[in-house]
Amino acid sequence: MKSTKYLTEADVTPESVFNMQRRQVLKTLGLSAAALGMPGAAQADVLSWFKGNDRPAAPAGRALTFSKPEKYQASLTLTPEDKVAGYNNFYEFGLDKADPAANAGTLKTDPWQLTIDGEVAKPITLNMDDIFKKFAMEQRIYRMRCVEAWSMVVPWVGFELNKLLKLAEPTSNARFVAFQTLYAPDQMPGQKDRFIGGGLNYPYVEGLRLDEAMHPLTLLSTGVYGKALPPQNGAPIRLTVPWKYGFKGIKSIVKITLTRDRPPTTWNQIASNEYGFYANVNPHVDHPRWSQASERFIGPGGTLSVKRQPTLLFNGYADEVASLYRGLDLRENY
Repeated sequence: MKSTKYLTEADVTPESVFNMQRRQVLKTLGLSAAALGMPGAAQADVLSWFKGNDRPAAPAGRALTFSKPEKYQASLTLTPEDKVAGYNNFYEFGLDKADPAANAGTLKTDPWQLTIDGEVAKPITLNMDDIFKKFAMEQRIYRMRCVEAWSMVVPWVGFELNKLLKLAEPTSNARFVAFQTLYAPDQMPGQKDRFIGGGLNYPYVEGLRLDEAMHPLTLLSTGVYGKALPPQNGAPIRLTVPWKYGFKGIKSIVKITLTRDRPPTTWNQIASNEYGFYANVNPHVDHPRWSQASERFIGPGGTLSVKRQPTLLFNGYADEVASLYRGLDLRENY
């Protein structure tokens, strides 16, 4: 691996703008009448995040113990974390960017169980204590590219997904890995009210090919900015796949199932012509409604400091992951 492909803390997107903007797909698809009535408020909310520190500080998660492999970061000071948990995207708690922080306090993350089943020799169910005992956590600073053509850099804390899958011993029939978010309408208001959650078919589901899931860059993240994930960011455990668009990063995972056939995924079911199963970051394959050739990097400062930059194939991780797709038509398999 080339060390230049990894990022340092100098590249980290300030937490005040970590969760910038969300795709406007629901508006286009007509899935949420409520969303159509809120654009002015939503736009004002975006500007408020750039302009000042008038939001309440996010509740601090517990500090995590983790290593910092050199190839993934340098020991530079991170931006304060007061806004990372206050402006984000988690439709189970609402469509407006401030909704998850306001509503996710209802999510109960303790106790929590994660089940690994399907095409495995040893199905297992672990709680979070089990996970922290079995797997050493490490911080990795990754690029994150949203399908909406904006990007950021985030210091995740977690462990390689392959380590968990190996415990379950995938069988020779396993070709894909399916993921499922918690389904708890009593805790997640968007799951029971289409005007809050956009009318998606919950629970949220995602999937990877087995070789993608086993790749060392693929993480199960338990923290961000050195602390346990806040509920609105996918606590207590979420997926991080840095060479794919952000919607592949399923949150609050309760089930991982190894399958023979390709599993359904939420956004692909909604609009398969817009959101492919692979969802690899690719500047040469445009979204039907906008170009993916460049992206707005969301970094320090106000709105005038947001810069456009060329989109990197596989989000800058081509040296590490391009071999996974050798012989695959990336335009057809977007």
